Amino acid sequence: MLLWLGAPPLLNQLVVVAYNIADAYWLSLYSDIAVAIPRQMWPITMLFQALLQALTAASLSIISQYVGGKAYREAGRSASRFFTIASIFGGILCAMLLALREIIFTRVTSIPPEIFEDAMKYSGIIAFDIFLNYVSLTFTTLMQSIGETRRPAIINALAVSLNIFLDPFLVLGLGPFPRLGVVGAALTDVMGKAISVLALAYTIKRNYPELKIVFTRDIDLSWISMVLHVSLPILTLGLTNGFAFLMQLRIVNMLGIVAAAAYAIGFLIMDIVDASLFGLSSAISIMVGQNLGAERIKRAKEIAYKSAFLIFTLVALGAIIIYPVRDILAEVFTDDPQIIAETSLFLQTLLPTLPFFGLFMVAMSTGRGSGHTLTPTSIGIFRLWGVRVGLGYILAFIFGMGSLGAWLAIALSNIIGGITSIIWIKFGRWARPIIKGREGRY
Repeated sequence: MLLWLGAPPLLNQLVVVAYNIADAYWLSLYSDIAVAIPRQMWPITMLFQALLQALTAASLSIISQYVGGKAYREAGRSASRFFTIASIFGGILCAMLLALREIIFTRVTSIPPEIFEDAMKYSGIIAFDIFLNYVSLTFTTLMQSIGETRRPAIINALAVSLNIFLDPFLVLGLGPFPRLGVVGAALTDVMGKAISVLALAYTIKRNYPELKIVFTRDIDLSWISMVLHVSLPILTLGLTNGFAFLMQLRIVNMLGIVAAAAYAIGFLIMDIVDASLFGLSSAISIMVGQNLGAERIKRAKEIAYKSAFLIFTLVALGAIIIYPVRDILAEVFTDDPQIIAETSLFLQTLLPTLPFFGLFMVAMSTGRGSGHTLTPTSIGIFRLWGVRVGLGYILAFIFGMGSLGAWLAIALSNIIGGITSIIWIKFGRWARPIIKGREGRY
């Protein structure tokens, strides 16, 4: 069942990874250092989408449990509420990013001056992608909550495929198209996301009319209280994650453009390994949520245990495959020997620890499906601020280890987070539904 539900988002994630690789490849042909720009924007985007992650976590937990308990009317009401809130805040945060991006690049992340102008152009367009993503991911999560993972995966895969097709034309200026560089890469993102939003809205209206997703004022205090119970820890984690990754990026940028480019390429290659992890995580949440809603506690626990084993094994297998060819993969994106050597060091340090990051993601998915998100959130905050940022700065600058110190801190954060997460999955008190049952119990 995990693979049945998880295969469509897994394939969708593979398509997204393929797009990121293609995007980086075409940007590397445009400029050796332009490949670093999307990764410079990534933690900023993550920060501005923290609220979206919190809302979708609450949406998946609440609606999947309503569906498991056959309370379909309440599932439909919640769907409209989540859509309304996501649309409003998506627009507000889009405007905020347009206003604040220069301050973020100059005073927060200390972006290398070689790529500042291109980063400003890129972020100005990606701000609209953030708004569209608020709507798109809300639609996707609503469909996943009722067990429909195939249609949204197909729609998103087709939209990303369009991005892949258009990228070389707009980035490099092939044929009649202008040579837009990073602006072209950003434009294809926005175009694909707009198509995804329209297609998802049409699919929901046609195939799930009972959801009746519309803008609504019907938002009561009891529903808000339930949403806050699930989403506040996730929002806290998202905000702290976003700021932590900004600080981590600042540490990397302080090490120079070579480290910044290696950081971008290295994470791009690791995304290949992580595809199974991010693709299957939504299935874990759906299965845990629906089983808890149906009061099948033992089954929910079994899902979490087996998912942890499967994810750890799949990610380990991917890391084993990538590790021997890490230098060859780095050479695809750059001809600079310094960047290649630094990327190899990055991957050599981090790849063996990715299975432990997989365990952390299973704990996050289990928490979102069950509605008990506080402990995974606390683990996530510590692994980022205490280890990646705090220890990373100490090792890189106070101990004088440079980039190796920064990479070691990231690796240690994966190991610590993974071990702590599996202990919580085994012994934590998360296997309790949060919705009101048919007899009036919670």
